[in-house]
Amino acid sequence: MSLNYNSDYTYYGDQQIDLVIVDSVVQNANVTPVASHTFTNAFTFDYGLLNNLTVSARMPLVAKFETQQELKGYGLGDLSGTVRWQPFSYVPGRLSQTYFATARFPTGESPYKVDESESLPTGSGGYGTNAGVSVSKVLDPVVVFGSLSAGYSFPVTGLSQDKGGYELTEVRSGPSASFSMGFAYSLSYDVSLSASFQGSYSYKSDFVIIRNDGQETTTSTGSQMSGIMNFALGLRVSPKTITNINVGFGMTELSPDIILGISLPINIEGRNSSQGS
Repeated sequence: MSLNYNSDYTYYGDQQIDLVIVDSVVQNANVTPVASHTFTNAFTFDYGLLNNLTVSARMPLVAKFETQQELKGYGLGDLSGTVRWQPFSYVPGRLSQTYFATARFPTGESPYKVDESESLPTGSGGYGTNAGVSVSKVLDPVVVFGSLSAGYSFPVTGLSQDKGGYELTEVRSGPSASFSMGFAYSLSYDVSLSASFQGSYSYKSDFVIIRNDGQETTTSTGSQMSGIMNFALGLRVSPKTITNINVGFGMTELSPDIILGISLPINIEGRNSSQGS
């Protein structure tokens, strides 16, 4: 079993345009910078059920800040559990395969229930699943890797969120697909560098709303694509401990502008049962 700690910071920057229109004429246009900061501290516990089967649980603690309206939100994020299975034993020189499946639980503050004028959400608001496969191959001193997965978010029903002129009652998120690829290069026994790209595609989402006149209608968002480039430095700080420091940036409008992170294992000392002489 193992316990890992991850600390991540993401920054979203944008420009908000406020227009004052009188008789179809723009009287004033004010451009205001908007910045969103998210700090996530997560603990991940892994336990090996078999030599090739591992289960893990992740608990994130989230803090969010938004500068324009001076909003904040902090608390527990969405808990998740993962199962990883390696069907074939590792053979030097061959491709290694690991299949995985993840379940997400809406334990964080839902964006569909929080008062948007007072605080920010810390979770996704609904249950979700994700499954796929990751592969890697050692080409000493380089390791190349990649993954492919598909995700699905279950509909969120029973809502009653005031959106200023209408009431949001249901959210049906579309399926998604993601992939990643990259490589890691060992500079020495104590230092390594890696570079990776992660892309994802989300199908359109439907929102069921009730207007003031009592009529129910459905609106949809367009499909979305995001891409992130990430670089990491691995440092061996002790014979059994490797710390990873990563920095990344978004390549699409919906991706974070800046990503910073650090991860390190937390040693769990096992206790052997006493044996009589």
